[in-house]
Amino acid sequence: MITGKNIIGFAAAATGTDTLRAYDPVSNATLPEMFATATTEEVNQAVEKATTAFKTYRHTSPEQRAVFLEAIATEILAIGDPLLERTVTESGLPLARITGERMRTVNQLRLFAAVLREGSWVEAIIDPAQPERTPLPRADIRKMLVPLGPVLVFPASNFPLAFSTAGGDTASALAAGNPVIVKAHESHLGTNELVATAIQKAAQSCGMPDGVFSSLNGAGALLGQQLVKHPGIKAIGFTGSFKAGTAIFDAVNQRAEPIPVYAEMGSINPVLLLPGKLEASAQQTAQQYAQSITLGTGQFCTNPGLLIALAGNATEQFAVALQKEMAAINAGTMLNPGICYHYYENREQLSRRKGVQTLYAGPKEKDATKGSPALYRVDAKDFIASEELQQEVFGPASLLVVCNDDAELSKLLLHLHGQLTGTVMASATDLLTYADAVEILCQKVGRVILNNVPTGVEPGYAMHHGGPFPATTDIRSTSVGASAIVRFARPLCFQDWPQQLLPDALKDENPLGIWRKIDGQLTKDTVSR
Repeated sequence: MITGKNIIGFAAAATGTDTLRAYDPVSNATLPEMFATATTEEVNQAVEKATTAFKTYRHTSPEQRAVFLEAIATEILAIGDPLLERTVTESGLPLARITGERMRTVNQLRLFAAVLREGSWVEAIIDPAQPERTPLPRADIRKMLVPLGPVLVFPASNFPLAFSTAGGDTASALAAGNPVIVKAHESHLGTNELVATAIQKAAQSCGMPDGVFSSLNGAGALLGQQLVKHPGIKAIGFTGSFKAGTAIFDAVNQRAEPIPVYAEMGSINPVLLLPGKLEASAQQTAQQYAQSITLGTGQFCTNPGLLIALAGNATEQFAVALQKEMAAINAGTMLNPGICYHYYENREQLSRRKGVQTLYAGPKEKDATKGSPALYRVDAKDFIASEELQQEVFGPASLLVVCNDDAELSKLLLHLHGQLTGTVMASATDLLTYADAVEILCQKVGRVILNNVPTGVEPGYAMHHGGPFPATTDIRSTSVGASAIVRFARPLCFQDWPQQLLPDALKDENPLGIWRKIDGQLTKDTVSR
């Protein structure tokens, strides 16, 4: 089923001589299949096809796109066990996790199909003409969101299905009416081809234009930068490291035409451990957070990498309990040798920072591509003095920061960089006593959680998975949930256009039956004249 070719619209191509191979992190072996690196000509073909496809695809109806997304979901499920087996092999993640992730991927596609059918995401706004208004008449003005053009998607390493080829970025971009080009992740080359072929089949069966989807193989920054700088690309979705994300963002801003970049670049996801909560359940909270820190070998973008507490007996009890819990957890397979290497390098650098104490550091198992848990501690004054302590250690590690008093706690929270999530572990009394600290935390994050763990993101209508820089490049955007669709659209205003030339969402009779704002009021009514 795996050919090693690039998917370019409805065609497959492998004209270049350079190749890539995927890797099995469990057996520490290179996999046999050879994947052709996309040539410059193939890159141009993919972008040209996408540009041509956009002329047709942007005018497909919401129902046509919804059916297309549902067909992709069906084709992914139809691959069956070979997809699960290949993904497990390339990621080292357990079968149960990948099985669940496949369903999440399918459900995301179905979610955006539902978003399309409901229709209000286009934000249709109508101010009907008022020719009799004095002293000046009002023109007929109507506005809605329209698609941008070909979207480039960079899949994530840690979610080989849900944040990958047919993941949230691809699903939301297609839903909004944009063709998509995926730069295949080097760790998931076989998984990518299987899913890309499923999308290709769905596009053909649904009568979508050739070029609505392509997938290209290539080595790291080389292919990525080539695509980022291509004038035919009109927006980018990225999930990965801060270094790679900022490189993409910087390259885009050097283009003759800068374009939107929606990059999710990691987070240390601070957890505010307040005294009342720890006094009541230090042991239970330690157990809960040991599991969260090491879930998926710590390879979640919502991994709780920073634990913040006030000095006191409850915090000491928590620290001792968490240290024991972490020490009892075995090393787990990491996604690839590079991630494993950087994990141990980064935690070693962390341990050498001024004031940092190692509470527990499991044995280094780099040769086995396994990451062992680690826990560190530092005083707030040393944390505030070192920007390096805010760097993400991607893996099963966390840093406990202890504050001497409320003033130091507020100072630390104000010092934090932007984050995807912030968690408050608190009693009812804590929430009142430390209301100011909680308010500061809310200003630093995209999602605030009460008395739970940040690991786990539920795709739905209310979910927001984003945050202030450097967690993302656009504080307003989310890469998970229904609102992700608006990233790949822009407002277009129509003034005094005849009914027959208006998009259906803006026509008087409201043929789509969607919620619209008419003269400032939300309604599904027709426009009365």
